[in-house]
Order: sequence, then structure tokens, then C-alpha cells
Amino acid sequence: MWRRTLLSSSIATEGRCFPMVRRLFSSASSAAVNSLILRSLKEHYLEKVNPPPPYTIIKGALDRDGPALRREYKGEEITISVMRLANIIPEGAEDDGDDGDEAINQLFLHVDVSKPGREDSLHFLCGLYPDAVGIHSVSLRPKAASLSLASLNKYQGRVFQELDEKLRDAFHSYIEERGVNESLFRFLQAWLYVKDHRNLMRWFKSVGTFINEESKS
Repeated sequence: MWRRTLLSSSIATEGRCFPMVRRLFSSASSAAVNSLILRSLKEHYLEKVNPPPPYTIIKGALDRDGPALRREYKGEEITISVMRLANIIPEGAEDDGDDGDEAINQLFLHVDVSKPGREDSLHFLCGLYPDAVGIHSVSLRPKAASLSLASLNKYQGRVFQELDEKLRDAFHSYIEERGVNESLFRFLQAWLYVKDHRNLMRWFKSVGTFINEESKS
């Protein structure tokens, strides 16, 4: 949808294309455009679509990779990172005729459950959809501060789909009790739209700086 909208816009403004690009590639205009678009996106998405309580947005998460949401549950800390399907499945692995926009309707979550005093956390890789959530894998792994080569080679358990059905259901109940369910979808979808366009504006700014910088020769 975004791609089609942008394409229509570019055709309608063909006569102003090059002046607009030149303005975009000036440092001052780049910053202004960046600020305007990001503010509009944030107002349209993040301020109108809030994460289901008690999840809160991690401060500064839009500007770096890592968890987007966190909450506490009976002394535990639950953090959630989100990515698009395209970041998991290699390009060309699926050929369903979609134009690529549908990938943002199929999200992948990294859910970490940690407890005070423990050096490891329970990690879930989940698929999130508008009406469902499914677990792809479960592992007990060290927290980022305690990662080592030995810990990375540690046995991570059986493939999730090979587990007994009752055990799989128990794991699903475990994350649902901690608020990991389809109610997160709408916000996380909006979060990715904003983050993608924030990265795009940062890229434009970097390219503009490169082009406008005088060669030192």
C-alpha cells in the first residue's frame, strides 16, 4: 500500500521531482523533512495506537535495535522485540504473488522473560498475526551481558513442534498469561511503519551529506 501510494505521488509531482530531491539533499532541508515526516507518522500511529497495558515503550527504542516493549509480571521482566517476516525468511523463499507489503502483516517477536539474580532468560520466538500468536521455538539462554562461546553452544532443547501437545499448550498459556497475544499486533505493526520510515529519513540525510560534502583532493 505504501509503495503504491508513493508511486502515485511521484507520478503526480514529476515536474517538481528534481528540485525536491535537491532540497532534500541539503542538510537543513533534510532535517526539516525528517522532523516533519516522523512527527506526522508518530501522531498518526504511535499516539493513536498505544501498546496494550501494562506494556510500555522502552525509551529510545525507535533509534536503536533491540526490545520495543517491556513490562513486569510477578517480579519477572518481559521484553519484546519485533521484526518483519522479510527479516526472517530469505528473499525468494516464498513466492505467493504478494507485492511485499503483506510481510508487515506477519510479524516475528523475540520475547524474553528474565528473573532477578539469574544470568539466563527464557526466550520465545513467536509469529504474531492480527488474530493469533504462535510459538516457533523456546530456549533458555544467557542474558546479553553474560553471553559466551560456551553458552552459545549450550543445548537448547527439542524443536518446538516435536514437543508433546500438552507441553506446547502449556507454553502458549505461559506467554498468554504474560500478555503476549494478538492484542499486541496493531501497535507493533504501527511501530514498524514508523521505524522503517525513520530509518529511511536517516538514510536520505546520510546520502545527502555524502553528496554535498566537498572532495578532499
